[in-house]
Amino acid sequence: MPAYNDYTEHVDHLIWAALAAADPAVAVRRHLKRDGRSLQIGDRVYELGQGRVFLVAAGKAAASMGLAAAELLKGLLAGAVFVAKKGGRPAGEELSAAGSYRLFRAGHPVSDEAGVAATAEVVSLLQQATAGDLALCLISGGASALLTQPRIALAQWQQLVDVLLGSGCTINEMNTVRRQLDRVKGGGLARLAAPAACVGLILSDVVGNPLPAIGSGPTVPEPADPAAARAVLARYRVADRLPPESWTAIEQVLDEVESSAKTGVDYVVDNVVVGDVRQAALAAVAAAGRLGFDARLLTARLEGEAREVGRVAAALAKDAPPGSCLVLGGETTVTMHGQGRGGRNQELALAAAIALDGEAEVVMATLATDGEDGPTGAAGAVVSGETTGLARAQGLDPQAYLAGNDSYTFFSQVGGLIQTGPTGTNVNDLVFILRYS
Repeated sequence: MPAYNDYTEHVDHLIWAALAAADPAVAVRRHLKRDGRSLQIGDRVYELGQGRVFLVAAGKAAASMGLAAAELLKGLLAGAVFVAKKGGRPAGEELSAAGSYRLFRAGHPVSDEAGVAATAEVVSLLQQATAGDLALCLISGGASALLTQPRIALAQWQQLVDVLLGSGCTINEMNTVRRQLDRVKGGGLARLAAPAACVGLILSDVVGNPLPAIGSGPTVPEPADPAAARAVLARYRVADRLPPESWTAIEQVLDEVESSAKTGVDYVVDNVVVGDVRQAALAAVAAAGRLGFDARLLTARLEGEAREVGRVAAALAKDAPPGSCLVLGGETTVTMHGQGRGGRNQELALAAAIALDGEAEVVMATLATDGEDGPTGAAGAVVSGETTGLARAQGLDPQAYLAGNDSYTFFSQVGGLIQTGPTGTNVNDLVFILRYS
């Protein structure tokens, strides 16, 4: 049976096994094949003839996905634009000789001027496509912020996103709003490329892989639905938390979208999911089995308020049999009550640590697969039944840190932060529960 004293090594092993399974370049190569001027994408074959390929990559995995595709498409590319997160990796892709492309880096999770400018380049590129051409769009988590052409002023857009991020709404709900207020979301890239064929290769960061929600669906044709956006805005009382002029601008755009909405779409696009959290979770299960654990995947659809999910996960840990490893994948949310620093994974871990206080030989680890949990440099945290006792020995009150949404500060003092750095991928979050003897 695996030894409790080795849990740090065990957690590291599971983390890197999961991240390797979510490698975006490998995912692209697995789903994109070339034979001369013939491309197999997923289950479909595209005969280019004299047609050209226009390549767009947007999201936290844009650099890795884009470079893998550009290498394979040498000689076919008419142009390529990648929009990645500032500070992401790989660090040296600007110097790569993989092909002719332009790389932009923009702000996340709140869009900035760089993202708007990069999106203008994407728009300009796709507008060159004609019948017989192919627009290949590589979409990964983070594309909602990085690829943006808002219908309201950028400052108002930033205020709206800030409010939604702290509201406790799900990513699906947030993107329901963003799709109605942004020109390139909800099938916008496919509209721009028409009448050229458009294909999306999608690395999912949304639980259950609903295509319209991943990156706000830039390659997913969808009729306008301002009523759905209004419902989300009302549910989280967004109007009360925005300056009046920003709320007025949002209402005006939703009115315009409603009055000009089409009941259908007049273009066709194929979308293929190339990777998701289930693949990463199953890789962790396999790795745990090799370490000697009785391992299983409980769910790849974990959702809910982070601190509540943390308590439930702690209950699962208490009931887990000795020598077992339970893996959960998904994405929780945080409703801000305080002014602290942290992310959903660290908050989940802190709530679990409080619930596990004094429990012998049990470990829980939480991980954001992009390596960035909230506005911190950590990917998550590792806790055990000893964590809160260590905190009290330092004169710290774990419950007070949880109440203030200050999990990062807590773990910075007590220890347990997971720091992978930016991973170059993004397929939701993972929770590992290790029960020893």
